[in-house]
This record gives sequence, structure tokens and C-alpha cells, in this order.
Amino acid sequence: QKPILLQGHERSITQIKYNREGDLLFTVAKDPIVNVWYSVNGERLGTYNGHTGAVWCVDADWDTRHVLTGSADNSCRLWDCETGKQLALVKTSSAVRTCGFDFGGNIIMFSTDRQMGYQCFVSFFDLRDPAQIENNEPYMKIPCSDSKITSAVWGPLGEFIIAGHENGELNQFSAKSGEQLSNIKEHTKQINDIQTSRDMTMFITASKDNTAKLFDCTSLEHLKTFRTERPVNSAALSPIFDHVVLGGGQEAMDVTTTSTRIGKFEARFFHLAFEEEFGRVKGHFGPINSVAFHPDGK
Repeated sequence: QKPILLQGHERSITQIKYNREGDLLFTVAKDPIVNVWYSVNGERLGTYNGHTGAVWCVDADWDTRHVLTGSADNSCRLWDCETGKQLALVKTSSAVRTCGFDFGGNIIMFSTDRQMGYQCFVSFFDLRDPAQIENNEPYMKIPCSDSKITSAVWGPLGEFIIAGHENGELNQFSAKSGEQLSNIKEHTKQINDIQTSRDMTMFITASKDNTAKLFDCTSLEHLKTFRTERPVNSAALSPIFDHVVLGGGQEAMDVTTTSTRIGKFEARFFHLAFEEEFGRVKGHFGPINSVAFHPDGK
């Protein structure tokens, strides 16, 4: 196995995301650059230029026509994937932490941070109605007063979103009515990442409480727990095997104070059913912030 090293960012990566076919890989980082790469050889296809702050999240729609990015420059932007042209700009009152297209690619959701006196909100825009973007009036806006959303994904068929909070709670919000469908608290600390399985029946959460947990998408039933000795920043489910990969590690500034063995930044593979670790892949010199499986699982 020879790793392909993609160097296109000046600061730490915040999220990586394959498109559905898996021929493209989108990467965003704590710099304003949004990169897209050919996944087969790691050649850079281009950049989406326009953000002025750290970019927290990226998503591509079902047929890879549009790309959505959310940034700390208080904006969420929609891009034409092929040309890199900015199609829409939604200004927000605080940083955009998570964003995503629904199943059909028509509805986008994004959540904003709780900062500078502003509340945390989830906003839903229907792209088929251009007036919503122009007037910056989402068809629905859900306030989250208790704890800010740190990660969110669309549930199956775009009926609801699953949101993970700073206090370890998980919520489902209906995309039609905006009501909270269910709420559980299985984690004790912040949820860093949520990723769904290929068939959207399950999702995995990665948390600062040193665990990753597997849940049922519709019932939010807690199915499995994968334990490590350090915070988990990201977790992904293999589309073809019963495998889970976890990436994490202490923040670089805490490493020398807490850990004697430097460089514990392997990607760790667990068996989905048996919750046992069966392999590690070395490679990084800092915490892994985001992991993703190629859609073919290889």
C-alpha cells in the first residue's frame, strides 16, 4: 500500500468528502481554500475560491453538479462543481459549522455556531425557489438553545436531519415541520462527526469522550460502541465490509503533557459487529480530523 499525499492546504484539514461516484474528493481546511481532487491519482482538479475564513464543512449533491461549503467567514456558499463558479451566497450571523444536501439535491441545510450573542440555528433552503437565497429567507429555521450543533447529516430519504451537539446529545429534526422527533444522550462529551452507512440505515458518531458509537438512523437506537484511549475526531463506515475506521488523537498542544508515546495518530480499524480493533494504519504526524471511505469501499 502506497499512500498518495495530497498537499493543497496551508492549515489543518477540517473535512474530506467523496462524491457519490467516488471519482472526486473534496477537501476543506482552516484556510479559505476549497480543493477538489481526482481520487484515482491525487491530481488536483481545481479550487473553489471565495471564502475569507476557515471552511468547516463541504458536501456534494447526488449527481455532483453542485458543491456546498460552510465557513467561519459567516457564509454558506453554493458552487458549480464543474466550473468553480459561485452560484449562491447565504450570509449568516455566525460561523457555519455543518452543511449538507438532501437526497434529491434540492434542499440544503446548514447549522450556525452559537457565538457573539447569536443563537445556534439550523436553516433549510429549497434551491428550487431562488427567492429564498436572494432574500436570505430559509423556508425553515430551527433554533437550538440548549447546546450548539457540532455535526449534522441528512437522514434517509431527506425526511429529517440527525444533529450531534456539544453536550453529547443526538437529535432528529423533521425537515418538513422542524419539530424535534427524538432526542438521546449516549455520549458524555462533544460529538465531533456523524457519518451514515451506504444504505442510510445506520450512522456512526465520533466523540471527544474517546468513543465512537453506532446508531440506527430512524429509531436512534444505540447499537455498538468502539472505545479508544483518546478523543475520536472522525469515524466512517465501510460500504462493503463490516468495518469501521476511526481517526483522532489529542490536540497537538496537549500531546506532550498527556502522552509519553509521541505520534499516536494512526487510523484505527474496528470490526462493526464485534467492536474489536483489528488494525492500524500509520501515517500522520498530527491528529486525524476527518476520515472517509471511497464509495467502492476499496
